[in-house]
Amino acid sequence: MSTRRLISAALLAGLIAANPAAQTPSLNDVLKRSASYVAAFHKQLSGIVAEETYKQDATNNAAFVNFATSGQSRTLRSDLLLVKPADSDRYVELRDVFEVDGQPVRDRQARLEGLLRDPTRNSDAQIRAILKASAEYNIGVIQRNINTPVMALQFLDAANQRRFTFKHVEKDKPVFQSASDRSINEAAVFRVSTEMWAIEYRERNGATLIRTPDGRRMPAKGRFWINPSNGSVLISELMIDSAGVLATVTVSYQSEPLMGFLVPVEMRESYVRRGERITGHATYGKFRPIK
Repeated sequence: MSTRRLISAALLAGLIAANPAAQTPSLNDVLKRSASYVAAFHKQLSGIVAEETYKQDATNNAAFVNFATSGQSRTLRSDLLLVKPADSDRYVELRDVFEVDGQPVRDRQARLEGLLRDPTRNSDAQIRAILKASAEYNIGVIQRNINTPVMALQFLDAANQRRFTFKHVEKDKPVFQSASDRSINEAAVFRVSTEMWAIEYRERNGATLIRTPDGRRMPAKGRFWINPSNGSVLISELMIDSAGVLATVTVSYQSEPLMGFLVPVEMRESYVRRGERITGHATYGKFRPIK
């Protein structure tokens, strides 16, 4: 073998040996990529309206609950839109219910789309009114406002990451709270073929992003399953164990060919407090841009 070939072989061996380390990003790298991804995702999705089909079930085993109301079920159909209020630096996801158990509850006038077409209507008061009206269709006694698919993504925002501690959990896959929760958080769309990093997060003490209606802190924790090469979020898990309520919300994302980016396609959730248990299953489709 010539000297030139020996040098080339040695150089190639050196590159191969150094390459794996160069290709493995750090946790900080992945979090920076996710922050950039979430910022771009919010801008893309804020011009899109989706249709949501959302089934809720509630059971209550408490002794004081009337037998006739101990089990409830409801199916909502709604328009869903991500919007940034004119006087806020945070995005809010709005659910505008237009059908309950197959019966229309209002004329479908695309109120959410009007918020984007007319910025003067994009006020905090108008948004609060829509949020309050839609929340009234939730069943069960447990009050909740975290039941929107992109809620957890705000934790990856560059301005919010300092509120949390993050940990890369190697070889971790989407799992369940317990065997009884398998039917709640298991779905075929949660199985993805691309490489994922499982990253645990936990909100530090202090002011929390999620609070009770009376202002009490509700620290969040959970996991993200992220593509480390570009920071895209494939699955999000949000858990809150506070004020006597254990809440879990799991969301799966898939590519939407017509939109050209990942969108939420399914959300599964559960809320447990004493004898009450509420579960929800939502699917998303008919994504359409605002014109």
